[in-house]
Amino acid sequence: MRVMKDKEIIFSGMRPTGRMHIGHYFGALKNWVGLQDKYKCIFGITDWHALTTSFEDTTSLEDNIIEMAADWLSVGIDPEKSILILQSWVPEHAELHLLFSMITPVGWLERNPVLKEQLQDMGLKEAVGYGHLGYPVLMASDILIYKAVKVPVGEDQVPHIEITREIARRFNYLYGEVFPEPQALLTEAPRILGIDGKKMSKSLNNYIGLSEPPEEVRKKVRSMFTDPEKIRLSDAGHPERCNVFSLHRLLDNPRLVEIEKDCREGKWGCVGCKEELSELMVKFLEKIVPHREKYQREKHLVKEILWEGSKKARQLAQATLEEAKEAMKLNYDFQS
Repeated sequence: MRVMKDKEIIFSGMRPTGRMHIGHYFGALKNWVGLQDKYKCIFGITDWHALTTSFEDTTSLEDNIIEMAADWLSVGIDPEKSILILQSWVPEHAELHLLFSMITPVGWLERNPVLKEQLQDMGLKEAVGYGHLGYPVLMASDILIYKAVKVPVGEDQVPHIEITREIARRFNYLYGEVFPEPQALLTEAPRILGIDGKKMSKSLNNYIGLSEPPEEVRKKVRSMFTDPEKIRLSDAGHPERCNVFSLHRLLDNPRLVEIEKDCREGKWGCVGCKEELSELMVKFLEKIVPHREKYQREKHLVKEILWEGSKKARQLAQATLEEAKEAMKLNYDFQS
């Protein structure tokens, strides 16, 4: 692995949900790939976070971890440039989480707007359990165990970074300067909508997977919602309201300006627009498929990359944890 000197550390992670879709790619992974040459990147599959709401059935967790890692590698997350970890293989995350939980006021967690949105989506009035309520503390330990100074996130995740900053600030106030106060590295990616016009999600089955077969891609694109006011080809369209047009933009269609003009002037219909998008999408995904097939065949290689990355990460994590315990006067010496 190349030595990454004098680069700022960033950390980001995802809960293992299995195979990924284009929403994950354009919303996060594309940005991660671009950050690898500028920063010392640590990317984590956060399997403990998956337990906060899915603790009753863990049968698919191991497969989901491998599928997610394979997709990361297939789109360009490079273990020669970045450190890829499995959260539970770096137990220092858990110990720092325990220490942070002792100093974090419950009110900070109860006011978390992201938690409130989750509860609303799940139809719940309160957190599933302590782990669910306290997951921002575990997230803070994920970031601060590596002294990451930046965290690539979308705007909806900024409250988590604010809680992390508050925890770092509180620790430093109580015990001395140990942790940086990380900044959110906002991504420019828009919210990716599914084929039904709602947020793209596996649970809603409205996604286009990164390993989707071509005919399935075409079928899904044909069913996509478009501008509701453009019923006939001759109707003036509003591309800014159309999810199909937004994907043309994300896929860097060289005809984007022409499509927008013709749509607004009623010279371009939704059927043709979808057909062109289908072929663009198929060509885009075809670049990923060979890599995906390789890692599908060689799952041992995926596990080895995660294992080696986790070992490297532990060296950083152990040093940080020792420093934190030293600051808290928890490095007891009963032998002297």
